[in-house]
Amino acid sequence: MLMTLKSVLHTLLLPPGGPLLLAFAGAALIGRYTSQRARRCGWVLLLCGLGLLWLLSTPLVADALTRAAQRCPPLDLARLPEAQAIVILGGEAPRLDAPEYGYQPAVGLILLERVNYGALLARRTGLPVLVSGTATEALAMRTSLARDFQTPTRWVENHSRDTFENARFCARILQPAGIRRIVLVTDATHEWRAQQEFTSAGFSVLAAPVGLYVPHRPRFVPTPTALAQSRSALHEMLGNVVRVVLASLHLRRQAP
Repeated sequence: MLMTLKSVLHTLLLPPGGPLLLAFAGAALIGRYTSQRARRCGWVLLLCGLGLLWLLSTPLVADALTRAAQRCPPLDLARLPEAQAIVILGGEAPRLDAPEYGYQPAVGLILLERVNYGALLARRTGLPVLVSGTATEALAMRTSLARDFQTPTRWVENHSRDTFENARFCARILQPAGIRRIVLVTDATHEWRAQQEFTSAGFSVLAAPVGLYVPHRPRFVPTPTALAQSRSALHEMLGNVVRVVLASLHLRRQAP
């Protein structure tokens, strides 16, 4: 039920759903009411919705949101000896019967970037790897690590549906084995929130973000890729706000 509610809210609030709802509400006011005030309000909503959708589709705005969402620097490789294990988080529905892989599981671009970097760190350090996500994500990550990167997976956590569960379920696997210092691999926009959740679960975390923003010449022409980038950044920024609010409420409950 909670996951369904979260999915609905993401659809309603994040682009393109949120701006389109504004535009539809404006169009409904314009078409349904004859009063000048209602029609004026309708035009404002319509133009705001369409304008917001256009802005979020421009690489210039998408890049600005991405920079704001990415709060963790690149991993300092000199600190790798401090860790005891590498944790790679899921976050994208994979294909379980990809024809080009002989109808075996295959990760998508988002998971591929995480798996690629996690395998690189594992080869450099010899640290054991844990993959964490849904059953399909964990299966695809484990398969890709072994098949494409010759990197074994020691632990598989395949029950989590969000970052909170990633951290709690990984703690049940790693901490009884005495592992509390981890390298955490996930997207750069997601890294800060993931680091907070794993720290709250009792881990000392070395952030290992992938997909870090690289400065380049801004563009103003809307693209589908920029809209997806804006959606991802806003999703994480909203998640960060919710996480901070929930942590604040928890501290207040514990205060005497």
